Amino acid sequence: MKSITIKGSQRESVGKKATKALRNAGKVPCVLYGGDKPLHFSADELAFKNLVYTPNAHTVVIDLDGSENFKAVMQDIQFHPVTDKIIHIDFYQLFSDKPVTMNIPVQLVGNSPGVRNGGRLLFRKRKLSIKALPDNLPDFFDIDISKLKIGGSISVESLLNDDFTILHPDTTVVVQVKTARAAVEVDEDEDEEEGAEGATSEAPAEEATAESNE
Repeated sequence: MKSITIKGSQRESVGKKATKALRNAGKVPCVLYGGDKPLHFSADELAFKNLVYTPNAHTVVIDLDGSENFKAVMQDIQFHPVTDKIIHIDFYQLFSDKPVTMNIPVQLVGNSPGVRNGGRLLFRKRKLSIKALPDNLPDFFDIDISKLKIGGSISVESLLNDDFTILHPDTTVVVQVKTARAAVEVDEDEDEEEGAEGATSEAPAEEATAESNE
């Protein structure tokens, strides 16, 4: 999994007054958990742009004052209820021999024949929660929908892998194509045979296509 480096400074004072002063200076107070004791630090709010405002999942390297580095994942984030500015972030330290839980984004690849025939694509799970060792964390799940017809679906069961555990039931539907009002189910083999018969078989197909685009 790709990693983003966050440069910060360790916090000596963690009281409300010190925290307010940090926020007024454009910095975000943070806590790193998972080690011997919680580690308090702060970093510029802009440093979190590529970590927070993205659909992708990343691990983090926290660089404190250029002298200490910690691998981590973002565990929790708080935003100001009015301004939406980041006001606090919790991180969890990563260790190579300890599994970690993360939400991994799902990417759809290809074009569904069911959608081309008028079906409705339902993207049920845009992220999947998994548990894995840090080195086995994938950047994303690629799901090929190029053979997904009307009434078809792809579930968690088809994504199982020995490198990680997916924390959803195997029957959980990730993506499916449901029948829409103007949908037309087409058998690929029959479609090819009809196309070879000539002009008489093309007219109904054209009408069906026109109806599905309404």
